[in-house]
Amino acid sequence: MNYTLQQLRIFKKISETKSITKASEELHLTQPAVSIQLKKLQDQFDIPLTEVVGRQLYITDFGYEIAEACERILNEVNAIRYRSKAHKGQLVGKLRISIVSTAKYVMPYFLSGFIREHEGVDLHMDVTNKSGVLKSLDENVVDFALVSVLPDHLKVNKVTLMLNKLYLVGNQFPLEVKEKISKSDFKKLPFIFRERGSATRKAMVDFLEANGIRTGKIIELTSNEAVKQAVIAGLGYSIMPIIGLKNELNNGSLQILPVKGLPISTSWNLIWLNSKKFSPIAQAYLDYIRDEKDEVIKEKFSWYENY
Repeated sequence: MNYTLQQLRIFKKISETKSITKASEELHLTQPAVSIQLKKLQDQFDIPLTEVVGRQLYITDFGYEIAEACERILNEVNAIRYRSKAHKGQLVGKLRISIVSTAKYVMPYFLSGFIREHEGVDLHMDVTNKSGVLKSLDENVVDFALVSVLPDHLKVNKVTLMLNKLYLVGNQFPLEVKEKISKSDFKKLPFIFRERGSATRKAMVDFLEANGIRTGKIIELTSNEAVKQAVIAGLGYSIMPIIGLKNELNNGSLQILPVKGLPISTSWNLIWLNSKKFSPIAQAYLDYIRDEKDEVIKEKFSWYENY
């Protein structure tokens, strides 16, 4: 046997995703690279690890046994690395965070300095919708979550990071509408919504319902990036957090449309369960956030104050 740790990592991910495409995306590798490493690993066994039925990839029983062995080996390798760094007095282990999809434009800037400072810390960040984030928090599988709407059913502590502002945006001002968007104008506009369970969708629906506004044709998409691209393409209009629209607002591919009652302003909050017992890494990160958040906002988000 002459397999490599990279082959084990790749096969473990393939066994989890049941897809070479998804495995390559999650590992940030090309599909050909993943396929080549899978073949090299398979060549060392007489029994198939995978099989393809139709266009679907399946893991064989033997493949699952190898995947379990991969996980044990990789865990031991990580343990060796952690022990080595710990003996040098470094902070070692995993920091687990779950964030709503829009927060991917925010959270990395509040992590980069900490991760650079502590090379022994591995980051696991799950990006999903609000329902998925709160599920992870409730099941205690993460240290922190970043949300714009605080949960009603969980007892949490928080650190408020910065404002979250939502405006009506489009790729151009609608020709059939005058200088400012009125309630009646909304019926003329095709509207793009996030999926149910999204905090952005809830904020948008709450605004429309509170103002007795009905929209035109409704399109539903499952990510903020998909909504942004659809609006740029002219498929419709949407009420969106502008935190992810900096470049598009600067180059003119999107514009903010004036509407009475907008922007909707909420806050990005880093939250954790009241009962959470912090690891040394989680406590160090919380201390870092409390000390550095104002400097991060000043350095990375000064443009945001113009809106």
